Amino acid sequence: MIKLEKDLWRELKRNKSKINWTRLENRALFGTPDLLGYNSNGHFFTVELKLTLVNKVRFSPHQISFHVKHNLNTFILVACDPDPQLVRLYPGARILELVDLGVKLEPLAVGLGPSVGWFESLGA
Repeated sequence: MIKLEKDLWRELKRNKSKINWTRLENRALFGTPDLLGYNSNGHFFTVELKLTLVNKVRFSPHQISFHVKHNLNTFILVACDPDPQLVRLYPGARILELVDLGVKLEPLAVGLGPSVGWFESLGA
């Protein structure tokens, strides 16, 4: 069950994939995404993990700024419910729309498996 962002991280790690994950614990640079991923195509990308039990997804101003400034190869993975199948993947470039529309915004992928598949296909 996903109750915290760290639970979403654990579910993502448990998912068998060809991605090397690095958890970024950065207290010096506010807004830095939670994860750095590297796939078998030699492609780096970042992922911000979010958890919400309502339509709205909350971001700090620093997180919004990061995704506006770095709008390529950045993603936001939102767990909408304790069920990991309700995970939604959004491109970081659409963070302002995600702030406005919440999870009503059309995702790139729905579900943890399809989201990981999206990451694996980057740079192919």
